[in-house]
Amino acid sequence: MAGGSGTRFWPKSRVAKPKQFLRLVGEKTMLQQTVARVSSMVPPERVLIITNKSYTALVQQQLPEVPAENIIGEPVGRNTAPVAAAAAAIIEARTPGASMAVLPSDHYIRDEATFCGILASAFAKAEAGHNLVTIGIRPYRPETGFGYIQTVAEKSEMAEGNPVHEVKRFAEKPDLKTAVSFLESGDFLWNSGMFVWRSDVILDEFRLHLPELHSLAITLQEALAGGMSVPDVEAFYQAAPSVSVDYGIMEKASTVHVLPGEFGWNDVGSWQAIYELQDKDEAGNVTDAAEVLMTGCKDSYVYSRSGRLISLVGLDGIGVVETDDALMVCRIEKSQDVREIVAKLQEEPWRKYR
Repeated sequence: MAGGSGTRFWPKSRVAKPKQFLRLVGEKTMLQQTVARVSSMVPPERVLIITNKSYTALVQQQLPEVPAENIIGEPVGRNTAPVAAAAAAIIEARTPGASMAVLPSDHYIRDEATFCGILASAFAKAEAGHNLVTIGIRPYRPETGFGYIQTVAEKSEMAEGNPVHEVKRFAEKPDLKTAVSFLESGDFLWNSGMFVWRSDVILDEFRLHLPELHSLAITLQEALAGGMSVPDVEAFYQAAPSVSVDYGIMEKASTVHVLPGEFGWNDVGSWQAIYELQDKDEAGNVTDAAEVLMTGCKDSYVYSRSGRLISLVGLDGIGVVETDDALMVCRIEKSQDVREIVAKLQEEPWRKYR
């Protein structure tokens, strides 16, 4: 899934090049990292990228190894359920009953070997029957920015050496008090938004819970089976309802399982997340720029590619992000609020900075 707008990383991310196409952590873009991470299990010809149609050329540029017919451009965003349905229809037409993983394109994973082991176990569980499988992250703090998954501890088994739990319920993003209780209970995981299932199984779940979307998916599948080589999703997306796969399917399905994961996962949702992922100097500062001078500063972050000298004096917990045409300065813990600036960029005279 590579269709997000990435507004939380302005001014580096723009409408024309959002977060998933940027090099934020490491030498590869977030999208390139995601595909490379699973390359030992999923070869390029079996990678399906669903993105906004304005980004298909950018995807081809960054992933030349992925066949052009596997890069699907959405004419309009409709949340994650239509993405899952369209992908399942395409895969079912090409390889009936195939197992598939639905992965966000913009997450960071430090321990890729452990992640791939968890993913292999998820595939094994999905292939064993009519199972919807998700990957949950063991929480280590009371986080209010993620949804949660509650497990049924007494209904667990092993798959390829990793524990698999039955899911009791999905919980929306909680307030702090509720998040603390989730953490203390020990039976809640963060919802990572990563899913594994067979294409025929998830299409059957769409039939049960989102019949309108199922009908559209079957029409797409039949067109592909009838000889359409490149998926034409225009009609599918124009008619598809906007609904998340969590709400539309996962919260209602009866055979949902989760594998707990501890592999250095980060959804990289803000400049603060980037700061936290980087190595810091003795004062807790991170500099990702050619020319930076600091004095009396701590716990601060500087990003720039302009080549200009950036100097900071006597500042604590500050984020500075500079591009060729824009500069943002914020409290690093408030960096998610950059979306409020992005909202103002929709109006003149600021639209050129979107």
